[in-house]
Amino acid sequence: MPTILRIKGYRFFFFSNEINEPIHIHVESAEKYAKFWLEPITLARNIGFRPFELTEIRNIIIENKKIIKERWNEYFVC
Repeated sequence: MPTILRIKGYRFFFFSNEINEPIHIHVESAEKYAKFWLEPITLARNIGFRPFELTEIRNIIIENKKIIKERWNEYFVC
């Protein structure tokens, strides 16, 4: 499960066995967890994050979308 980013206490990562799903990113912090699709950026699942945290996470994903996609392609495509 490669970690892609650590920002503001959030860990952004992939599960290595999810190559058959569209590009997405998992996020965790403490006991909270979320999954976001990247095309378009949409919340797929949330466990415990409050709305303001999801907004902050979404903004981080927007700012780092290029890096996330590059890392996805390096890991799953190459």
